[in-house]
Amino acid sequence: MAANIKLDPEERLVIGKALARSRASLREVMVPRTEVSFLKLSMRIKDAVVVAKDAGHTRFPVADGSDDDIVGFVHLRDLLWNPFPDNPVADLVRDVKRLPGSKRVLAALSEMRRERHTLAVVVDEYGGTAGIVTLEDLIEELVGEIHDEYDETPTHATQSETSEVDGRLNLSDFAERTGVELPDGPYETVGGFIMSVLGRLPVLGDTVVLEAYLLEVVKLEGRRVAGVRITPLIETA
Repeated sequence: MAANIKLDPEERLVIGKALARSRASLREVMVPRTEVSFLKLSMRIKDAVVVAKDAGHTRFPVADGSDDDIVGFVHLRDLLWNPFPDNPVADLVRDVKRLPGSKRVLAALSEMRRERHTLAVVVDEYGGTAGIVTLEDLIEELVGEIHDEYDETPTHATQSETSEVDGRLNLSDFAERTGVELPDGPYETVGGFIMSVLGRLPVLGDTVVLEAYLLEVVKLEGRRVAGVRITPLIETA
């Protein structure tokens, strides 16, 4: 006979959040293509090392020409420890997993673990590169963000405080971080919400009013909204 297990409110909240995150699609949690550092198949290893060090990541998709033509990936340690720096990156390429952007987080995590993949290219409906996800990204989505000793501790603002967030936060994480819920729409992130409301590419200083809050674009990286300031327009009780 199965035992009845009673969960306290906090445990139920954690499990509820994990289940909700597991239903998110890879489109919602991936690192978008515009944020990915690609290496080229024909690059010399010593040139790739320079790119990799500047990027600050450990795994890099390798493209043969167009960034839509991903042939594999390389690990930073393979670049750094290689004794033949003038050889092409092609010598170090590992197989890469491809997953559709519509795939759910939990299903993708299970598949990547089963097949022992640490990185996957997220493919859009036209077969192009939409972005990438790592195994760690997916685990973080389910169990909460994993921080090492060099990570900054995120702050959780109350609804009466001004706060700043990354424009890449998805809608559920934005609500959890700020207490402000954005309406559903043809976007996955707070930056996408602002762009949708404006109907154009945002510029620094652009603002959007959402009920009792003012959302202001305070940082851009290329065309992407990288930072958003949330200011309450009225005092909350």
